[in-house]
Amino acid sequence: MKKVAFICVHNSCRSHIAEALGKKLASDVFESYSAGTQIKPQINQDAVRLMKQLHGIDMEATQYSKLLSDIPEVDVVITMGCNVQCPFIPCSRREDWGLEDPTGKSDEFFMKTIDSIEEKIRNLKEELR
Repeated sequence: MKKVAFICVHNSCRSHIAEALGKKLASDVFESYSAGTQIKPQINQDAVRLMKQLHGIDMEATQYSKLLSDIPEVDVVITMGCNVQCPFIPCSRREDWGLEDPTGKSDEFFMKTIDSIEEKIRNLKEELR
């Protein structure tokens, strides 16, 4: 089974959403991990609240912020649109999803980001099937 890493600067919001949705929607096709080049002490609380509300996922119960060195070797690296130079991570496929960080923005903006990540996870699942 392929391993997919969702990478963001702080591993506190978009990458966690992607890991959670990957586990929920595509665990039969790939394993999902998230990590960052730095970490924050907790997952973004708006993301936690909205993922519980929209998908019934408690990210705080199943996930924590991780550095790149804390995840296994992966086949696919997805950067979330960090606007930074991500370090080299060996993989057979790499892409950037170009998602704007919803931190500090409205619930509506957050929900659009979550919906966009969900669509991209579903597409990735089909591509890796």
